[in-house]
Amino acid sequence: MHSFPTPALAMVERMRAAAAEDPDRAIAFQGAPGANSHRAACEAAPDHLPLPCFGFEDALEAVKDGRAGCAIIPIENSQHGRVADIHFLLPRSGLSIVGEHFMRITHALMAVPNEDGGFGPFEAAYSHPQALGQSRLFLRERGIVPLSHADTAGAAAFVAEKANPRLAAIAPRLAGELYGLQVVEDRVEDAPDNTTRFVVLSREPLDPAALDGNTAMTTFVFEVKNVPAALYKALGCFATNGVNMTKLESYQQGTSFAASMFYADIEGAPGDPRVDRALEELAFHCKALRLLGSYRQARARG
Repeated sequence: MHSFPTPALAMVERMRAAAAEDPDRAIAFQGAPGANSHRAACEAAPDHLPLPCFGFEDALEAVKDGRAGCAIIPIENSQHGRVADIHFLLPRSGLSIVGEHFMRITHALMAVPNEDGGFGPFEAAYSHPQALGQSRLFLRERGIVPLSHADTAGAAAFVAEKANPRLAAIAPRLAGELYGLQVVEDRVEDAPDNTTRFVVLSREPLDPAALDGNTAMTTFVFEVKNVPAALYKALGCFATNGVNMTKLESYQQGTSFAASMFYADIEGAPGDPRVDRALEELAFHCKALRLLGSYRQARARG
């Protein structure tokens, strides 16, 4: 808890105490109160109790050790790409993806005023690296140095604690309200359709049969064999069985650099004969295959 800036500590303690009273209803998120993940938790699970955690691993650990029934984690942004380390953390967590949530992201530049009541000029702005990347042009045009912080709301709390009018934060408006900062400029993100995809994780996977009647998604990771045309053969399994793949990303694991790991999303779930055949054929062409979960599609792809 003490990794959070001082202005956030009392709120973190209250939220953790409430979650401890009913851990099955708790939903863990990364960041201080007021972060975008806090808002996503409230939107995706309005009947749950938001549980703030300092890091992504802390949020996943809260589910694993029973302090929360689920966690909500951002995995990719329409403007800035995938969230760093998520592809490594999710498979290692042992948790299952049971849902997804898309959220429009808006950022505000906020700060404490000068003695005359005005604002700026700003030397630097603190925020999470994703938010800084999503506001890169805005900051560059104004000559404001981007400085990383663990999360957006934590950055706002940090700037409030420092009370230096030359420092600003890029964070949701809610964070400014919680920590006593004033919004200097709203909607500073570079793209008007800036959207982040979150996934909800639980200790137990959803039964694919429970998804009948809904368009389902299945997420998995796999490692191809280090032979010519390995990826071509692996992906052919989905083409020949008529299964739509909506996402494919490669990443390196270990130091050999001999073969890549791939993170993929497909439409459908085990129990569908087409999906079953495709995954069976994929396993034949791979060194490793691990399903991360099947869940209801939150928005249409394409």
